[in-house]
Amino acid sequence: MTSKQFVIDELSIKDSWRLFKIMAEFVEGFDTLKDIGPAVSIFGSARVKKDDHIYQLAYEIANKLAKSGYSIISGGGPGVMEAANKGAYDAKDSKSVGLHIHLPLEQKPNNFLNVRCDFKYFFVRKVMFIKYAMAYIVMPGGFGTLDEFSEALVLTQTKRIKPFPIILVGKDFWSPLIEWFKSRLLPRKYIKEQDFELFIVEDDPDEVVELVKRLVII
Repeated sequence: MTSKQFVIDELSIKDSWRLFKIMAEFVEGFDTLKDIGPAVSIFGSARVKKDDHIYQLAYEIANKLAKSGYSIISGGGPGVMEAANKGAYDAKDSKSVGLHIHLPLEQKPNNFLNVRCDFKYFFVRKVMFIKYAMAYIVMPGGFGTLDEFSEALVLTQTKRIKPFPIILVGKDFWSPLIEWFKSRLLPRKYIKEQDFELFIVEDDPDEVVELVKRLVII
């Protein structure tokens, strides 16, 4: 009696063809984004409405960054993503980039994109965010936003990528999470004190823009 004891034995023909689809997404992403120039990624909830101050704040930050010469990258969907893309789109000379993910229940592409990539696989999309962003701005959001924030922290902490500014916007929103880091993770030595230097918390949109301009050289 024989048994399959190696991972490669479990690969079916269907799985093998999926590898080509994954490679195709990488190739298309690299080709589409190769000329976007210095860029900042902005993350946040897809469920933020246009009259929410978070939407207005994301728009203002993106618009000012775009006018300062940075392309703006978002997930290409509604909410904070739309606000960021609209801010870049209205700046006229900036590239407004949407890395759109196909989801069954949510997230249609917004109308303020002049560069768009479509993805089926989250992990391919994450590579594009990391590869082409010189800074991350993280607005209030849900699990997806926390996922992007955590991934950037891990990759920077473990020195898998070159450190870049990670700016959390909204002290009221982020402070409880940071306090949890301090009260639960730090005492157990799951993280180190210097890990708090991996990110910055800021409320003022002008200061966010100045931080990016100071820490990210075009």
